[in-house]
Amino acid sequence: MVSYGLRKPRKNLMRNLTYILTLIVLVGCSDEQSTGLDEDVLKDKKYNWRLVTSWPKNYPGLGMAPERIADLVEEMSNGQMTITVYGAEEQVPAFGVFDAVSSGSHQMGHSGGYFWKGKVPAAQFFTSVPFGLTADEINAWVYRGGGLELWREIYQPFNIYPIPAGNTGTQMFGWFNKEINSLADIKGLKMRIPGIGGEVLKEAGGIPVTLPGGELFTALQTGVIDATEWVGPYNDLTFGFHQAAKYYYYPGWHEPGPMLELLINLDAWNSLPKHLQVIIETASKAVNQDMLDEYLARNNQALTELVDVHGVELRRLPDDVIEEFRLISNKILDDLAKDDENIAKVYESYKNFKKDVSEYHKISEDAFVEARNK
Repeated sequence: MVSYGLRKPRKNLMRNLTYILTLIVLVGCSDEQSTGLDEDVLKDKKYNWRLVTSWPKNYPGLGMAPERIADLVEEMSNGQMTITVYGAEEQVPAFGVFDAVSSGSHQMGHSGGYFWKGKVPAAQFFTSVPFGLTADEINAWVYRGGGLELWREIYQPFNIYPIPAGNTGTQMFGWFNKEINSLADIKGLKMRIPGIGGEVLKEAGGIPVTLPGGELFTALQTGVIDATEWVGPYNDLTFGFHQAAKYYYYPGWHEPGPMLELLINLDAWNSLPKHLQVIIETASKAVNQDMLDEYLARNNQALTELVDVHGVELRRLPDDVIEEFRLISNKILDDLAKDDENIAKVYESYKNFKKDVSEYHKISEDAFVEARNK
């Protein structure tokens, strides 16, 4: 009687345990199947994104870079992701790209960080600062010297994920309707020039003006501005600045190697499967180099046409003017670093990298170019 009474509860217990274990296995299988299904759905999901830019639609170099990124992404993803590119003013103003991506109204943007100096002062270092890094140098700093990590840290509070996406190489100082023979000629000069370069011009007595590229020719032609910088011969020829100004000045001390940026809304970025993230990064890196190659190949051809065919007068800025700009620039950068914690952090990294790479260039590229040009 006693043994019979104990056997029944044990039997019920085993039955209950078996039932519970069966449920656990079934739930586990269900979870595994669900996870697998989610991955399959994500892998096959189509993504149709919009990209806004600060450049005229299909503009050589600048405007074609985002188009090339879009083409590469679609091709490498086998059509899983398509990106529609909009030129400046087609959906948002030229200088509204950052806000559009930050807010999520558009998933992507293509522009230059110095346009957001009022919102993100440190962003200027990831495009170009006066007497700063050349194209090759800023690529090295961003990709191998800690610059990219700082860039993403600075943009993260704005819900933006930045990726390097182009470089024009060292630019020209710009187009002028009067000669620059001394610092006195800078006084009262109204010039379109963005970023810290504009602050330097202001300290030297000039009047910096911010205008999008599409408005520059008319502003120069009608006298709204006295001078403008844009990019270099390749792009400047297409805008026809030689029809509105006589003198073309160099060097482009204000933009020695301006890096452009692909901006991606951080929420949108995090929603992508890993393979599409890798594709976008890879496409952007390819275009980052491709744009620099394009400008290097086209600038001299365009400059020859400007001088030989259109009679443009090519002029070098006087040494004393360049030196004054350098002194002003150094002071502005130091002052900015004192007033802004993010700038201080970025500037320290930027300055140290510039010092190290400049020392090596003295016995490598600088020495070679000097020897080659003798």
